[in-house]
Amino acid sequence: MSSFTHIDSQGRVRMVDVSDKPPTLRIAVAQGTIAMKPETFAMIQNQTAKKGNVLETARIAGIMGAKRTSDLIPMCHPLNIKHAQIDFFPDLEKSTIRIEASVRIIDQTGVEMEALTAVSVAALTIYDMCKATDREMTISDICLLEKAGGKSGAFTRSS
Repeated sequence: MSSFTHIDSQGRVRMVDVSDKPPTLRIAVAQGTIAMKPETFAMIQNQTAKKGNVLETARIAGIMGAKRTSDLIPMCHPLNIKHAQIDFFPDLEKSTIRIEASVRIIDQTGVEMEALTAVSVAALTIYDMCKATDREMTISDICLLEKAGGKSGAFTRSS
C-alpha cells in the first residue's frame, strides 16, 4: 500500500522493527534559528534576563529534549544516546541566534529526530525565558544538516 516504513501493507501505523539491524555509529546534526528584538538579543548576550542564563538553560533543555524524543514522537524508538551537544551562534546584525544540535549513538536506528527535537526544545526554552519582554520572537528554519551511519548512508544538506 505504501512505501512509508511506519505503515504496514494494510495501512496500519507501526513502529519499525530494527531488531535485525546491527548496531552502528549514527550521527545527526540539526539547526534552527530564533529571531528577536535587538533589546532581547542584548539581554541574552549580557546575561541580564530575569530568569537567569538563557543560553545555558536552553543548552540543558536541548540535551534533555534529545534524550526524551521517544516520549514526544510516537514512532521513535527509545535510545541510549552516547553524546548530545548544543551550540549557539549569535548574529548581532540580525538579532538572531542559530542553534545547532549534534547527537551520537551506537544503535540500530538513527538519531535525526533526536537532533531536531534538541534544536526545537532549545529554541522553545529561549522563547520561554524571554517571552515577558518579547512575544514577537520567531522560531524558524529547523532542519537536518547532516547524518551519518545506517543503511541509508550519509546525508549532507546542499543549501
